[in-house]
Amino acid sequence: MQSSIRLGRIAGIDIGLHYTWIFAVVLIAWSLAVGYFPDVVPGLGVGTYWALGIIAALMLFVSVLLHELGHSLVARSLGFKVDSITLFIFGGVSNLGSEAPSARDEFLVAIVGPVCSLALAGLFWLVCHALPSASASAALFAYLAFVNLLLGVFNLVPGLPLDGGRVLRSLVWGATGDPRRATVVAAYAGQAFGWLLIISGFARLLSGDFFGGLWTAFIGWFMNSAAESTRHDLVQREAFQGVKLATIMDPSPILAASDLSVHNFIFDDVLQRGYRALPIVDNGQLVGIVTVADAKKLPRDAWPTTTVATIMTPAPLRTVSPDVDVSVAVALMAESGLHQLPVIRNGNVVGLLSRGDIMRFLQLRQELHLPSRGTPPAATAKAAATIVRF
Repeated sequence: MQSSIRLGRIAGIDIGLHYTWIFAVVLIAWSLAVGYFPDVVPGLGVGTYWALGIIAALMLFVSVLLHELGHSLVARSLGFKVDSITLFIFGGVSNLGSEAPSARDEFLVAIVGPVCSLALAGLFWLVCHALPSASASAALFAYLAFVNLLLGVFNLVPGLPLDGGRVLRSLVWGATGDPRRATVVAAYAGQAFGWLLIISGFARLLSGDFFGGLWTAFIGWFMNSAAESTRHDLVQREAFQGVKLATIMDPSPILAASDLSVHNFIFDDVLQRGYRALPIVDNGQLVGIVTVADAKKLPRDAWPTTTVATIMTPAPLRTVSPDVDVSVAVALMAESGLHQLPVIRNGNVVGLLSRGDIMRFLQLRQELHLPSRGTPPAATAKAAATIVRF
C-alpha cells in the first residue's frame, strides 16, 4: 500500500502505517473519550478520559497488528514470501508476495487472523474480570475484549476482502477445484455484504444516527469497491495469461544521456515524438528515468539551463525482464504507482513498458474478439478500465 510510513521490522517483516491510520486513531480516541468511557466510568477528569481513549485506540491497532502477524507468520511457514504489513483506517493488510497455491494453504492463512482476534478477546476478557469492577482499567480491557470479539466475528463474514471471504474462496476452491470460480463467488458475496452495509448506513442516517450511519456506509463502500477490484484483478490476470512482456513493450525506446536539457526533452522527445518518459543511460548503464511529471515541477524558464539529471528519478529503479508475464509488470506498476517500467536484460535497457502499451494490448484483444480463456470481451474492457485507475 502506497503512502505508508515505515515503523520497523517484526520477525523480519516490514511494518508500515498508512496516513489514514492517524485519522482513525484520532477518530476512535475522540469517540471513546467523549462517549464510551464517560458513560462506563463516570466522574473522571477530561484528561483521564482522553488518556484512556488514546491508549484504547493504540491498543486496538496493536491488536490489528497481531491479527495481521498471524496471517503473515502462517503464510511464511507455508513458504510464502511476506513483503510487509500495513496498518490503515480499516485495520491492516498483509502484503504477500504470491497467491496461495492450494485451497488448503488459502484456508490456513485466512482463518488464523480471526482466531488471533478471538484469542485476544478472551485474554482481554480474563484481564478485565481480574481487575476491580467499575474501574477505568477494567473498562479499558472490557472495550478491548469487545472490539477484538467484533473484529474476529466481522472478519469471518464470508465475502472478500474479509478473511471470511478467503475462507469461502478456499472452501469453494476445494469443492470445485476451480480457483477462478471460487474467487468470483467470494467477490460477489463481498459486494453483496458491502451493499447491505451501505443500505444499513443510509437507514441509520435517516433515523438520526449521522456518525454511525456514515461510518457504516463508508465501510460498505470500501468492501464493495475492494471486492469489485478483486474481480477486475482476476480478469486482468486472465487477459495477460501466458503473454510475455517482450510482446507488448516498446522494444526500441529512445535512450537519453544525463546531460540532455529539459528543454530538448520536452520539445523534441515529448511534443514531437510523443514520449512521456525516457530512460537515462550513461556509459551503457541505466542511471535514471525522466518523465513529463518531473519536468512539470521545474519552472519553465529553467528548462534550457537544466539537465535531465537534475530532475530525473535516479537509479536504482524498479525494472523488469522481458521474459516475465505482463501480469507481473502490471502488479509492480500498480504497487509502486509507476506509469512506466524500464525493461532490462543482462544489465542493458532492451525496452520500456508504459500504461499506454498495456491499454493498447487490451483494447486490441477486445477489438479482435480475442479474450483469454474464460474471459468475455466485456470483462477485458473492464480490465482496461482498471489499468487506467491503478
